[in-house]
This record gives sequence, structure tokens and C-alpha cells, in this order.
Amino acid sequence: MYGVSPRAEDLTVSDVMSKNPITASSSSTIIDIARIMRDRNVGSVVILDDYGKPVGIVTERDIVVKVLASGLDVNSSVSKVMSKPLITINPSTRIVDAARIMVKKNVRRLIVMDGDRMIGIVTEKDILRVAPEIIDILLEAMKVNAGVEYGYPSGGSLTGYCDGCGEWSDELIDFNGEYLCPDCREVRGV
Repeated sequence: MYGVSPRAEDLTVSDVMSKNPITASSSSTIIDIARIMRDRNVGSVVILDDYGKPVGIVTERDIVVKVLASGLDVNSSVSKVMSKPLITINPSTRIVDAARIMVKKNVRRLIVMDGDRMIGIVTEKDILRVAPEIIDILLEAMKVNAGVEYGYPSGGSLTGYCDGCGEWSDELIDFNGEYLCPDCREVRGV
């Protein structure tokens, strides 16, 4: 029908993915990756081996947790901090299923592969931009799965709407049963 928006359950990863993800060589240093993120205004960089095959991903969280908080030298090889193996997905996968995979694997990004060729990246934000009703699936499942199963201490960081201010945050932390963003934690002195 003309003028009718597709239903969320009919959309596929190829409908929402970002094409041509930002990449870097596995010979890059951590500081190289941080500068790419800054210059390209992205939150992740896909790491390629010498043959151009994706072998890992570095996210802002990797830089903070694995480098800054651990005191790792920023001139170290990116291979020391990249997340691997990559979680990949087919472009014809429904976005509802992609959201479930993200929750199950506790990741916010999936690499889109067509055979052995990387053709894009899909993020939680890509999915939520076109299908905000999926947020309930993501939030509830992440709250259930946020504990020991994924190596997070009780109160691990989640993505969703802050219980304090109602704003979206990638850094929600559970305090006394409320998921609060950094600003609300600061205001409450937590």
C-alpha cells in the first residue's frame, strides 16, 4: 500500500544498517583508534586483518574500561583491547531478531556480513530509531541478563531510559532498584 510505513517486524537489518563502517588495521595502536573515533565522530571501529577481513571491534567502552581504567599504554596494539570474536548477522535478518541477538550476546553492535564480505554494521540506536517499540524487548531482557552471566557485577551498566530523568543513556547503573544516568547519579550524590 502506498504511504503505509513498514511494520517493525517486517524490517530487516539491511533496512537500518550503516553501510561502510569505519575500519582500521590490526596493526593500529589504541591512540590511533581513539583519534579515528574522534575525527569520524563514531563510537566504534571495526578492526581488519592484513587481508581486509574483520577480526574485532573497538568501542568507546573498550577504550575506557580496558585502557584508561586499567592503565594500559595508549601506544599498545589495538589487538590487546579489541573485542573478539565479532558477532555477525545476515542482512536479511529481521531487526526484532537482531535486537534479541544483541541482548543474548550482550552487545550493542552487530557486523553485517554477506557471505565472507562485511557490508555494514547495525547498532541498537539504528534499530530503535526505526522501531522504538523494540525498546521494551531490549530493556527487559538486559535487566534480566545484566548480572553474572555476562561477567558484570550486580548493577552493571545498561542502555535505556533513565528512571530519574527519563532521558536515553548508554551508561545506566542500578542504584536501589532505579537505573540512573551519570547526571542523575551526580545530582543524587551517588
